Amino acid sequence: MESGALQRDTVLIVDDVEINRAILSAIFGQEDRILEAENGQQALEAVIREADRIKAILLDVIMPVMDGFQFLEKMGKLGYLARIPVFIVTAEDSGESIRKSYELGAMDVIRKPVTPYFVQQRINNVVELFHAREQLRHTVSRQDRQLMAQAKEIESLNRSIIETLATAIEFRSGESGEHVRRIRHLTELMMKQLRLRAYEGCAFSDEEIGRIADASILHDVGKIAIPDSILNKPGKLTPDEYEVIKTHTTKGCEMLEQIPRYHNNELYRYAYDICRHHHERWDGSGYPDGLAGGAIPIWAQVVALADVWDALTNERVYKARFSREKAREMILDGACGAFNPELLKAFCQMYDDNII
Repeated sequence: MESGALQRDTVLIVDDVEINRAILSAIFGQEDRILEAENGQQALEAVIREADRIKAILLDVIMPVMDGFQFLEKMGKLGYLARIPVFIVTAEDSGESIRKSYELGAMDVIRKPVTPYFVQQRINNVVELFHAREQLRHTVSRQDRQLMAQAKEIESLNRSIIETLATAIEFRSGESGEHVRRIRHLTELMMKQLRLRAYEGCAFSDEEIGRIADASILHDVGKIAIPDSILNKPGKLTPDEYEVIKTHTTKGCEMLEQIPRYHNNELYRYAYDICRHHHERWDGSGYPDGLAGGAIPIWAQVVALADVWDALTNERVYKARFSREKAREMILDGACGAFNPELLKAFCQMYDDNII
């Protein structure tokens, strides 16, 4: 808790000898609240109870129940050593004892008998630096959270802008904005299904899948360059008109290339591939480049299948909607072109599980 870093006013003195505790209490009690413990177990209970108030712990090594080293080990495992500095105050001055104290996380080792002014200055100086560092860490952590929140806000704004652009294009072809939202959702579901099936090349994080899903919104952005007479033609297209429609893949890429400072964004890579290759087919029969098999980026393959599924199961200007059963049959029979067999397995699993 950040406020706790600014309100530490307690020194915990841990020693099984009462006179030793009394000496240290007399030294630090004039400026600080004092807590006392006779062994490591009592001290640990005090730390758990009042961690946010304790500014320093003065710890003896040789004690009953739980000695100083055991206490340090417990403190380290519970994460308290990063928040509270511990000073070993002991008559034990062997090299092994000193080495072990530092290895277990003690800030300093002070030999008994103590000199009041010396021990007070020595400990106060270290405590001041320790808690200044802690406060800086809290400040940096808070700033990191603020920057992350700002980044998420910008990402959300970018997604809204992309979705608005794609929706405007969908309106031109008589579609609602629901199409691009459905494509985004289907893309995300299919990518996660492939990851779940451990498909090669699909070990994406949730963040990466989110970016791919966002990029899928732009799959038909090139349709903005297609004349309305062709885009909204209710009947069958002529061969020449079909060639014009096919150019929406490359036109979309040309549009993306014109966006300044976008090329270094990972979203650009996904969006570019999806725009260009979401009409490629597994057997090489698609367009514009006639790519086949694994040469087609997996994210473009996924969007291609999502786009076909959505087109079949929803009404379009040139067709009525098909039932889910009929749409599945058409996809598996190759009526809409060939798809990656592993992708089809994932699709069928999602269909059987009523995920799509």
